[in-house]
Amino acid sequence: MCTRALWNHNKLGVFVSRTMDWPESTEPKLTVLPRGMARDGGRMGPAVIVQENPAGWTSQYGSIVTTIYGVGAVDGVNEQGLAAHLLYLNAADYGARDPSKPGLHAGLWAQFLFDNAANVKEALALLDTVQVRLTEARGRQANLHLALEDAGGDSAIVEYIGGKRVIHHGREYRLMTNDPTYDEQLALLEQQDFSQPRSDMPLPGNVNPTDRFQRAAYYLALLPQPKNEREAVAGVLAIARNVSVPFGAPYQGFGIYNTEYRTAINVSDLRYFFELTTSPSVIWAQLDKFDLNPGAPVMVLDPDNIHLSGDVSAQFAQLAQPPF
Repeated sequence: MCTRALWNHNKLGVFVSRTMDWPESTEPKLTVLPRGMARDGGRMGPAVIVQENPAGWTSQYGSIVTTIYGVGAVDGVNEQGLAAHLLYLNAADYGARDPSKPGLHAGLWAQFLFDNAANVKEALALLDTVQVRLTEARGRQANLHLALEDAGGDSAIVEYIGGKRVIHHGREYRLMTNDPTYDEQLALLEQQDFSQPRSDMPLPGNVNPTDRFQRAAYYLALLPQPKNEREAVAGVLAIARNVSVPFGAPYQGFGIYNTEYRTAINVSDLRYFFELTTSPSVIWAQLDKFDLNPGAPVMVLDPDNIHLSGDVSAQFAQLAQPPF
């Protein structure tokens, strides 16, 4: 359960935020991955997810990502300015296996695109070359949909519904939460009249995905033009905080999914911001401060440190073994 909000219609740059809502710690790590890394899209750690014709590739681009359980990236941006976010979608159905296409387990869906695509258009074309396959981690299935944006402000939402890929491609697709499907979320949003916002206008206020989608739409439309990056990042993080799930708030049928962390990305300048909900400070890292050449080490930072604050680019440490 999560929310993504893209601000690509201001005069300063492209900025995006997302929340991660989950019933337990996903053990997030900020991870910088260089070019030239070989990956196996059919394996998740020692487990073989795709038995026949697994996808394999070598990364063309470096990236900074947030990992989940050490098995894949759920959020991040690459050095070309392609950003991606994986969010939960109970309705996701990747369809039956077609062994004529290389299989890519869902935990590496975003990383495959970080490694190989420079923009949204290239990323969507790459999806035609692989077949996303279901996997699970810690007993939870990776029913996911994908949000993409790039430094030019392009955007796309990708879902697999009934075994078929459904794509919404265009700068206007700025929001994403969870169920129902994106088509249904857009139809529900059209029923709301936010054309003349007022301070006494009632807004959906619960933590379910539809309420969060509509609340984010209302506030995103009202963001004032930013004078600088500080105001722009504050703007998208303000929306992320507004749609965050307080500790203990229940999801009917799912249990309790607190917001574990929030991220924001200056996609234009490749700065990655991270806010753990149990820490008092926002931290950030600048991707072009890292060595992304082939053979450079993977660098990692555990954000679960109450002493971290501000620019933490210099505090990443080498990782002995690649995470995936």
